[in-house]
This record gives sequence, C-alpha cells and structure tokens, in this order.
Amino acid sequence: MVTKNVLDMPEAPEDQELPRDLKFLRTLVTVLTATMILGVLAIVALLVIRLQAPSAPPPWPDQISLPDGVRPLAVTRGDDWYAVVTDDRRILILDAATGALRQEVAITP
Repeated sequence: MVTKNVLDMPEAPEDQELPRDLKFLRTLVTVLTATMILGVLAIVALLVIRLQAPSAPPPWPDQISLPDGVRPLAVTRGDDWYAVVTDDRRILILDAATGALRQEVAITP
C-alpha cells in the first residue's frame, strides 16, 4: 500500500486563473452572504425599535356594571369593548365608552 504525504504533492500555481463558472459562483456566494447579513441586521434593528416603544394599553373603566346576581370570572378588553365571563356560563360584551351591553353569548358545554 502506497501512501502519499500531503507535503509531497505539488502545489497549485497561485497565479492560475480560475474557470469562468467558478468565478461566477464565488461572486454569487459573496453577494448572497452580504445580502443575508444585511437582512439579519435589518430584522434585528426592526425588533429593537419595535420592542423599545411599548404602546399604551387602552384604559380600564373605574367600574363595570353587571346584572344583579352575576359574578365575574374573567375580564378581557379590546380597543372599544370589554368582555366579562360570568359564573352563569355567559360572556357579556360591554361598550368601553358607555358600559352598555353590546352582545351576550351563552357558553354551552
């Protein structure tokens, strides 16, 4: 068995011209790498900008008027409405500005 030492192999001439296809491929990889780096930097910059400026949440009302005998289990809010889940298996949708009942949804098992 004959083994060749890497040091015994002839070196490729440094002034040898690369084939045209290989030059194109090397340029393409370089351009795509730069594009990818710029894209990642842009995404990171947008995330930093968006996460540094939190928006103010909509204000909660001082009190919410519910029908007599109804106990709230959960409350959530939207831009101009509040939803109250009650202990009698209903969801009450209330107007945020007036507190008036907009919609009532029965929860079925």
